Amino acid sequence: MLTMGIINTYDKIKVLDAHYRAIARAAPICHAFGFRLALYDFPFSMTAEELVEYVTDKTTIGESGKYLRLLHEKGHFFVFDLPKKGFQPQFGTAVVTTSKPEKKRAINPEEIASGILRKSSYLLLVGLGRKGLPKEMFEQAPLHLDITSAGISLETCTAIGCIPAYIMGMVHTKQEPKSQF
Repeated sequence: MLTMGIINTYDKIKVLDAHYRAIARAAPICHAFGFRLALYDFPFSMTAEELVEYVTDKTTIGESGKYLRLLHEKGHFFVFDLPKKGFQPQFGTAVVTTSKPEKKRAINPEEIASGILRKSSYLLLVGLGRKGLPKEMFEQAPLHLDITSAGISLETCTAIGCIPAYIMGMVHTKQEPKSQF
């Protein structure tokens, strides 16, 4: 199982356009590449179902929330507070996405793709906001991934699109071709 976890580092109280626009942008990517979508520490005091309705009313992105609705209907959309002692184990190994991975925790995209082929589950964490992921996430997550493998920092929505596309492209390339006969 693969999950994109977006951690809010913008305002914790006031709902900003950046919040619901990032959700609307992430949903079609997650749907297209077989990822679940988990939101952490967003300033919404509503259920996942209410949040789907809110986002679909606010934007035309992702065919006006069609893909967010599909994720929710499949049970692939989650809303959580920021965990203090670790992420939900059902999502698999937590992986911080960063342009500056700690050497001892670094994993490359090829290793993630190989893990997926071996049925490993990952929660890929992306920070939404200028500050990036909170520092405590770097300690909580056993793995750190630089999707560029070159130390290049990506804007949040660029990372949200790049990470699943690149990893799943590798997964599909590594899979054994199916016989046509």
